[in-house]
Amino acid sequence: MNSKTLIIIPTYNEIENIEKLISAIREKVPGVSILVVDDNSPDGTGNLVKKLTADNSRIHLLSRVSKLGLGTAYIAGFKYALERDFEYIFEMDADFSHDPCYLPDFLDAIRGADLILGSRYVPGGGVENWPFYRKIISMGGSVYSRVLLSVPYRDLTGGFKCFKRSTLEAIALEEIHSEGYSFQIEMTYRVHKKGLKIKEIPIVFKDRLGGKSKMSWKIFFEAIIRVWHIRWTI
Repeated sequence: MNSKTLIIIPTYNEIENIEKLISAIREKVPGVSILVVDDNSPDGTGNLVKKLTADNSRIHLLSRVSKLGLGTAYIAGFKYALERDFEYIFEMDADFSHDPCYLPDFLDAIRGADLILGSRYVPGGGVENWPFYRKIISMGGSVYSRVLLSVPYRDLTGGFKCFKRSTLEAIALEEIHSEGYSFQIEMTYRVHKKGLKIKEIPIVFKDRLGGKSKMSWKIFFEAIIRVWHIRWTI
């Protein structure tokens, strides 16, 4: 199963974390492939990953010309996976907020579902070392989206996910233009609308170990507006 798994990690200035994260992933789930989608990081993240690819055929780099956004990074990664022989495709942050220790749990759970959500807001899940305002943004965004879209999932804004290949093949990736929180909401909603099985498993989300957060109020307010568009157009 691991040999058919691809973990997509978007990066922008993650040189402090990326090599350690790749090592931790390989320790927890040997044999998986890792695709780093780097947006021309000024700190040299892409150059470091390029060196790592020379030593391991399961580490891959997709270099982009500039900072083009999280949503487009994942779409590029999904297309990369679908052009190759991968059956299980992950979204995962580069900053250790998504702990690699949960990867085996995802791979067990995906056998009986089409999309697995790593959830902070189901029993057993949680958040560590976040300031109060970040918790309010995240929980509020999930509750708001859940009510507006009439879906049962408790963590709609999370970005630790595992898709089956067939799930991504069922979605019109070229129609997705969301970024940030709204990208995560839209992906899950599109899977839901297809009638596919979505399961949440608990994770504890930890604040990043190094580097700076990419989250902003702009991304938050974009999500608030975008959810209405998602509701009426999908």
